Parts: sequence; structure tokens; C-alpha cells
Amino acid sequence: MQLSPYILAGWLLDGSSGPIRKKVILEMKNGRVARIRSATYKDLARSDLLDLSGCTLLPGMVDCHVHLSMSGSSDPSLRLRQLRSSYREAKQMIRNHLVSSLRHGVIGLRDGGDCGAHTLRYAREFLHKDDGTPEVKVAGKAWNAPGRYGRLVGRTPYGNCSLAQSIARGPKRVHHVKIVNSGLNSLVDFGKETSPQFSLEDLKKAVFYCHTKGLKVMIHANGRNPVRDAIESGCDSIEHGFFMGKENLRKLAEKQITWVPTAFTMQAYARTLPKGGRESEVARRNLDHQLNQIRQARDFGVRVAVGTDAGSLGVHHAEAVVEEIRLLLVAGLGLGEAVQSATSTGAALLGLEERAGRLMPGSPATFLAVGAAPKNLLDVLGSPERVYAKAIPIPSSFSAWRPSN
Repeated sequence: MQLSPYILAGWLLDGSSGPIRKKVILEMKNGRVARIRSATYKDLARSDLLDLSGCTLLPGMVDCHVHLSMSGSSDPSLRLRQLRSSYREAKQMIRNHLVSSLRHGVIGLRDGGDCGAHTLRYAREFLHKDDGTPEVKVAGKAWNAPGRYGRLVGRTPYGNCSLAQSIARGPKRVHHVKIVNSGLNSLVDFGKETSPQFSLEDLKKAVFYCHTKGLKVMIHANGRNPVRDAIESGCDSIEHGFFMGKENLRKLAEKQITWVPTAFTMQAYARTLPKGGRESEVARRNLDHQLNQIRQARDFGVRVAVGTDAGSLGVHHAEAVVEEIRLLLVAGLGLGEAVQSATSTGAALLGLEERAGRLMPGSPATFLAVGAAPKNLLDVLGSPERVYAKAIPIPSSFSAWRPSN
């Protein structure tokens, strides 16, 4: 189905933090936005007009932190099976998560790793740039220090090799590198911080090597010292960043390093764990603290991107993006700013600026139409009326990348 050359949008959020535009025409040509202008009475009489006057249009969304080989199930036995799954078992789950993402209007994803590197293999076999598939960036396996947290999503450096040397020896054709530099957040002791997993020198050498190869680096880090070292290493993004403190927030703004807060993980824990228990209570306090850090980050000018950690307990692929955006609004961001975090900021982090993230002249026709005015946008954002990826209507492209048995 060819995309109509003229689209009437009731409201438009273009992926910048600018004002919401009302009753505009998007002129399309060769799968891209050629022009955006105010609608006229003459436009309403066009036979080739796609009338979406009851919808808010926004760019396709981006989730900057997912684990595609895992689901958000709370069933312990199922989660264990997923961690131990073979590639043949994992690939159908990966595909299901990609299909769900596209249907929800999430067209870009950055995978944070899995211990079997199943998502990396899937991307090599089935995902190609111009066949209507989602834009997926993969790390393969993450890197963690021996005896420290991270083996569920990665591996330790090779024997007698530094972190940088191990990355150089590691799998090729990855899109970015994931390094784990702290533990998880405690659900027993509120605010408990762990020590850095790697020395600052090791981190700097690893990031320098990656950048010479054109690879961005995402670093899992919670707590003041692990985040401080990650920032000083020159990485491209801080993942999670719970309890990092004001000084690290200031440094993020100064160095223009993107922060992916994954705040919804704690809300998911609070919802999923037994009500009234200590773990549920601490998860809620962790969430409140993270929301306060996001408020401070906005004041400091930190670049914040939406990432959900989908695949974690209670964090379901695609659905969690709306939940993360909702939390950004609770933290004080305006709707345009929150949408920017979920679109153009994420696209820039993934290196997709030319392919996704904005709805402006020259941008690809990758967008979703949500059947509500902006004030009610989040109520139905998870069920868009239409989704287009590079001018291709979804789900017409699903069959192009169905994995064979």
C-alpha cells in the first residue's frame, strides 16, 4: 500500500521539544516528508488526502535499552528457561518482541546483551536495513568483571587480557559495546551502592578502542563512583544511573553524555513483588529517588533518552515505553520533551538520525498516528491507529523477516 502524498494531522509532535502544531498537512514524496504546512480548505477536498484529523502524529519511538531474548514474565521457572534457551528457542521470542514493538509504534531498539548472544545472531540472519524491519542495534554479550554482576547478560574478559583487549578479540559486527560497571540496585537496603567493576584506566582504554572502531559504548552504572568513572571514561551513555548524585548529573550535562534512566524498572518491581513486603517498598523508594534525579537532570540540561530494560521482571516489551514516558511527565518534563526523549534523542544515540526520530522536512516517513488529542495521548499511545516504518505500513512487513525453523 503506497502512502498518500498528503496527510492531514490533527496535531503534530515532531520529535523536538518545540510546540505542538495543530491542523497541518504533511506532504510526502519518495517515502519522505517533503513539506509541513498549515491545512487549507482546498486540502480537505483532495481525493488523495489521508485524513488523520482526529489523530496526533509523532515519530516512531525508540527504546534505548532492551533485552529481546527475555520477556517481562514474573514466572521464575519461565525466566530461568529463557536464560538457558538455545538459539532455536530464543529466535521466536525475539521475533515476537520485535513484532509487538512495531505494532506499538516502537521502531528503534538497542539491545543490552544476552549471555548466548542470540539477539546478535538473529540480527545478522534476519534484520536488514531496507526491508521494513525495525532498526535494531545489538551488543551481543555485555562485559562484566569476574565474580561480579553481569553474567546473565554477558561474560568476563578473556584470561590474561584487559577489557580493551577482550573487546578487540570479541565478536565482530556488533553495533555497540555494553560494559557493566556496578551491581544491581538493592531491594533490601535503600540507596546501597556497589564499587566499580573496572578501574578507570581500564574503562578509558576500552572506550578509546571502541571509538577508534566506530563503536559506541553503553555502561551499566549505579551509584556515585561507578557512574563517575563511566563518565570520565568518555562513554556514550549511562544506563540506569540510580543514586549517581548531583555532581554526576552536572558532569553528564557538561560532557553531553546521554542518560538512560530506566525508571520504570522500579515501578515494575513495586507492582510485581508481594505487596507490603520490604522489597516492594524499597523499589518504590528507588523509583521516587530516580524521579527526583530526572527532575534535576532537566534543570541541568542532561540529555535523557527513553530506555525500559524490557525483559526485566514485570517490564514488558513495547508496553513499557509508554510507562517510561509517563514517568518522565511525573518527573516534570513537558509532553514535547518526553516525546523527544522517546524519539529523536533515542534515535541520535542509536545513530539513526537520518532514518528515524523526527517528523520534519527531509525526514523518512516513519511515524505513528494515535487516535487522541495530545492531552489524552498517553491513554492510547500503546495502541496507535496507524504505524509506518519508512513509508511501509505495519504489519505488512512482518512476513519479510519471519525466522525459519
